[in-house]
Amino acid sequence: MTVHKPIEAESVAAVLAAAAGRHFGGIAVIEGLSRESGGASRQTWRFDAVAAGRRHELILRRDPPSLGKTDRERSVAIDRATEFRVLAAAHKAGVQAPEPLFELAAGDGLGEAFVMRRASGTAIARKLLRDAAYDSARGKIAGQLGEILARLHATDPVTLPPLVRREAADHIASLRRSLDDLGQAQPVFELALSWLDRRKPPPLDRPVLVHGDYRTGNYLADETGVTAILDWELAHLGDPIEDLGWLCVKSWRFGAIDRPAGGFGSREELWAAYQRAGGRPVDPQRAHWWEVFGTVHWGIICLNQAWKHLSGSIRSMEHASIGRRAVETQVDLLQLLKNAA
Repeated sequence: MTVHKPIEAESVAAVLAAAAGRHFGGIAVIEGLSRESGGASRQTWRFDAVAAGRRHELILRRDPPSLGKTDRERSVAIDRATEFRVLAAAHKAGVQAPEPLFELAAGDGLGEAFVMRRASGTAIARKLLRDAAYDSARGKIAGQLGEILARLHATDPVTLPPLVRREAADHIASLRRSLDDLGQAQPVFELALSWLDRRKPPPLDRPVLVHGDYRTGNYLADETGVTAILDWELAHLGDPIEDLGWLCVKSWRFGAIDRPAGGFGSREELWAAYQRAGGRPVDPQRAHWWEVFGTVHWGIICLNQAWKHLSGSIRSMEHASIGRRAVETQVDLLQLLKNAA
């Protein structure tokens, strides 16, 4: 576990007090500031702001200070200003997303950052899938995820900031570059990429807002079910079925392998809820293609994370241990491709 220097928390608290004071009016007092675990690519800070006699439960999203120009150029993630505007558009469209409140100014000294309201619930898959407190919610989550996704995809493009459009061919090319950068033969991933390339779905006439990381672990839920969709940094325009396929990747079931929809239900249950809520009809073959793609994508991410540690660019036991997941995805891919043959 990384221990963050107290001076960093003090500095962040001072900036937040000034920014919250500007937004809410008057003097703001910051309480309970703490850095959330995880989030290697983006920092998440939890805090309360007390202003004008009212307590506001909030979250700060910011780029880590170590994020350099090269990292930004290589990343496909949107910047925090764009994420703020995507969140605002989705929230206004009725998507269960945290409400974005205000951006920090350049002179605040925290880099690209914004503040949003804190939603209730947990994102810990182990708890949601196993704890007795969530017995009732488990039967609802798959359907809720389908309904929320339909609203997300219906977000009016006019309300969105400029976003990159990524089609199937763009994704394949990006994964090939990532694999080539490793400089090591990966027969299973190369086989899967060739399979994907031969069968890639045609682009849609009207791309939609795609979350890009819609999976268990990236949403909050409580005893009633899903409360908020998190982690919008990979948002882009593209095929809506991409989100449905990613949610069903075996790695995101966290052991509940017989329930493909994030560990909580069947694909058919997810698709039916999505369509009832206004989502376009789901072609099972197209959905399968995106599930295969998602499995390749996650496997190559695992390889790259491990390589960052092995190459010495980032010394991290988390990065090192995640490399084993690449082998799991290779087994998953061979099963997916066999079933599709």
